[in-house]
Formats: sequence, C-alpha cells, structure tokens
Amino acid sequence: MTAPLRVGNASGFYGDRFDAVREMLTGGPLDVLTGDYLAELTMLILGRSRLKDPGRGYATTFLRQLEEGLGLAHERGVKIVTNAGGLNPAGLADAVRELAEKVGVPVRVAHVEGDSLPVPDGFLTANAYLGGSGIAACLRAGADIVVTGRVTDAALVTGPAAAHFGWGPEDHDALAGAVVAGHVLECGTQATGGNYSFFRGHDIRRPGFPVAEIHADGSSVITKHDGTGGVVDLGTVTAQLLYETGGARYAGPDVTARLDTVRLAADGPGRVRISGVRGEAPPPTLKAGLTRLGGWRNEVVFVLTGLDIDAKAQLVRDQIADAFARAGRQPDEVRWELARTDRADATTEETASALLRLVVRDQDPDAVGRALSGAAIELALGSYPGFHVTAPPGKGAPYGVFEARYVPAGDVDHVAVLPDGRRETQEPPARTRTLAEAGQPPLPAPLDAGPTRDAPLGLVAGARSGDKGGDANIGVWVGGDDAWRWLAHELTVERLRELLPETAGLPVVRHVLPNLRALNFTVHGLLGEGVAAQHRFDPQAKAVGEWLRSRRLEIPVALLDSADAPEVHA
Repeated sequence: MTAPLRVGNASGFYGDRFDAVREMLTGGPLDVLTGDYLAELTMLILGRSRLKDPGRGYATTFLRQLEEGLGLAHERGVKIVTNAGGLNPAGLADAVRELAEKVGVPVRVAHVEGDSLPVPDGFLTANAYLGGSGIAACLRAGADIVVTGRVTDAALVTGPAAAHFGWGPEDHDALAGAVVAGHVLECGTQATGGNYSFFRGHDIRRPGFPVAEIHADGSSVITKHDGTGGVVDLGTVTAQLLYETGGARYAGPDVTARLDTVRLAADGPGRVRISGVRGEAPPPTLKAGLTRLGGWRNEVVFVLTGLDIDAKAQLVRDQIADAFARAGRQPDEVRWELARTDRADATTEETASALLRLVVRDQDPDAVGRALSGAAIELALGSYPGFHVTAPPGKGAPYGVFEARYVPAGDVDHVAVLPDGRRETQEPPARTRTLAEAGQPPLPAPLDAGPTRDAPLGLVAGARSGDKGGDANIGVWVGGDDAWRWLAHELTVERLRELLPETAGLPVVRHVLPNLRALNFTVHGLLGEGVAAQHRFDPQAKAVGEWLRSRRLEIPVALLDSADAPEVHA
C-alpha cells in the first residue's frame, strides 16, 4: 500500500506568520511544504511593484523565509511548492538559485509559467488560473522547489499529489479529493481554529498550520503537527470548506469537485478524514483575473462624543456638503456611515464616542485630496462641540479594481520549466464539461420546533464568510441533524435579507450542502468592485458571517439546550 503524501501549508497570504516555514519543517514529518501568497489584492500590489522594478513582481518575503528554510528542507527531504512567483516566477526561481548557491545548499529549482495573459488597455495585470499539471511535471523531473505564478490555490496540492501517485487527467475523483484537501489547507490556520466562530472552546493564541495526509484514492486526513496550538475538528474543517465557495460544483482547471459529495468524519484527536469526493471533467475555460487602478479615494473619521450624536453627525454632513459646493466640485462618490459605538453615561471618553466615517472617490486625485482635507480641517474650530478626527485626511490614495473573465483553456500556454531548463508544455484536459449549476438536493423533513426563544443565530450555528471579486459568500453550518432540519427551512434567502438588510436589493443565491449540514449563500455585488476598491467597511466580507450569527430570531428551545449545539462539540 502506498504511504500517504504528507502536505503542509506555511502561508495563507502574503504577510502571513514569518516563522511558519521553519515551524513546519521542524515540527513534524512532511513530504511537501506549500505556501499560498497570492490573492486578488496581492496581484494588484505586485503589479504596482513591478512598475517600479521590472525585476520584481514576486513575494520577496518567501526568499527571506528560505534563508533558513532551504537547508532544513534539504536535510529533511521536503519538497517546497509555492505560488510566491506572482507576476515573475522565472525571476523568483533565479533568486532562489542565487540564494541556494550563497548558503551552500544544492537544490534543483523549477518554475511554472504561462499564466500571464496580454494585458488589455487600462489594466495593470492579467493572469489565468492554471492547474497543477505543470507543478506535477516539475516534481516528476526531480525538482526540490517549484515556483509558480497564478495557479489555483488547490493546485499547490493537486500537483504534488498527481506526481506522487501517478494520477492522470482522467482520475477525476482522486483529483477532486486533492482539490478539497487543498482548499482546506490554502488559508493556513483558518483550518486549525483561526477565525473560527467557536474559538472560546480552544487555545488559539498561536494556532499551528495544517497538514493533509493524502491517500492514493484522493481521500485525506486533515491534522497538524503534534504540540502546536489551535484545533482541528469537524467544525474547523467544515468552516474552511465553506470559505469562498459557492454551490455543489467547485470548478477548477484540473477537475470540478462535487462539494455535495464530501464526507467528514473524526479520525482520532486532532484528525478529520475527508472521503467520498466525486469529480467531474473540468470546464473548457480558465478563470482569469484582471486588475486595474480604479481611481482615487480618501477618508476621514469624525469623533462625536456625548449627547446629540445624530445632530452632530448631521451638522458635519451639512458643512462638508457646503464646502464641496463652495469649491464648485463634489467627488463622484461620497459615502457616510455613522457607527454608534457610544454608550450612555460612559465611564471613559472613548466609550462615550461614536464614529462618523466619510469616504470619497473620484478619478481626479485633487477631488479627494486637497478638496477633502481642506473641507475637513477648516471645520476644526467651527463645527460641533468636541470636534476632532481620528487622523487628518491625506492626499488620497489610488484604489484598485478586480475583474474576472474566462478564456479558452487551449488559448493559454501552460509551461513547466524543468530543473535542467527544458520546457514542457502542458496540454489542456482532452475531456471537458461545461459548468452548470447542480440541482438543489431535497431538504430534510422540517423540525417539529416546539417552544422557541428569541436568541442569536450563533448559539446554534457557525459561519464563515469571504470574498470573490465583488461578491460575498456566507457559509452557515450546524452540528446536529435536528439543527439541520431547522436551519434548512428557516434560513431562506428571504430570511437572510431580513437579518442582513445590507443585502436587500442584491441578487442572493442559496446553495444546500446536506452532507456538511450547511448552507452557502452568494451575495452578488455586496463588495462593489472588489477588495482593492474598499467599497465598504469590511471590504473582504470577513465578518459578515459573524454579523449574521449575532442577529436574533426565534430558535427552538430544544436546540438551544441540546448537546449538538456547535459550541458544545466543535
């Protein structure tokens, strides 16, 4: 029997815990260590970096982490696979070779390229999301380190698994299992108790990074190194499976994984087994991400203290509007938000204060720069009593826009540049399947609720939310069959809109995942033009799920008192 492939993660984003590479290499056995450094916002950041220095465009943090990690990985025989190459994987691969020579560690370095697409006028970057076949080719050719540009996050796991087990492009079920494992790993400590609804039951001050033990059939066990902080259990894995996904079909360049077939089971303390994942042929197109500068933005936060908060806020609004009128120019977009953080009869000045946030946007930097700073600062001695701001507004800053497009897979040159310099072109899958929504599964029988009590949803349900471009996803799950029977019928699209009024008027799609006892909602357009545009207070929708959990509704008393409540068993 082939031993499982042990794949760890040491980075969920560009800026994650710096010493995680060393921790993962020294904390326990591994075969492959992955690092995910790219996100929609990161590509824009790297694009601006490349404008200043064409030799850059990659995640420089990774190189500094390798100064110590290179020797450790070599001693332990651990392969390293990372997308830290960003917009310049060849440049990072060369830098790794220079570092290896400098520290005296003999390593074979390969990279994957071809994700870079022609950049349309007005855009800064354009990159297709590649699959794992190029990574697999590099590893089969003996690479110790594989650097990629924009690949899917799960490709960092499907590539090594395909190389190790000899999977081909038609091994859809096995590949789909690896995709699911890769999705659990990709955000690092979000799988081990980080950002977890039921954090109070665990010590997550410094959670360890996750490990997937992948088997030849694509099944896996999610765990972490012994002795590290955090927790791996059914709840943490479910939460991550719901993160930034949508319906039953989770499409990628290698395979479309059926999330409605995923089965989770405890496999001992700190271990969760993932099995039963079915796969389908991938779609004929690849997702491509494009970034551009969208304009200029600025903001100022006014502090309103004590009595008459609403009247003070209205006075500032009127004064700023008058100042813009006198200047003969109002920014294209002016947004106000009053956060009532104040308390009556407060014992500290800070807790007696509310925050009034003004955000402006325009294509002209002057319209959000001096026009705003002048209008705000000139009010200092002539506005509401107690006038002050958290910080004076500056010159304004550029904001970005992310757009998703789709290109035929055959139009993208996916190339593995092997350790000896040979270039091996990766052919797109011969068999594809046009992506379509899976039919909604039947709902369980409704729960005979009995008496109910007004309470927050979060007492019986967990949630995790995130972003995909301008859309937000909200995954909600429960821990027992009775709770599932109630949730499946209670939390409809209409009910969600009532609980989250910001979603009113926006298209909302509900996906039902019975195996996970979960619902996954996609709210289209909640985030405007995406995270880089900073359209709203929480630009990546990270806390929308927690907002939902705080909302009150009538919940069956039997569920509130049940041992199946997530905070009890998660």
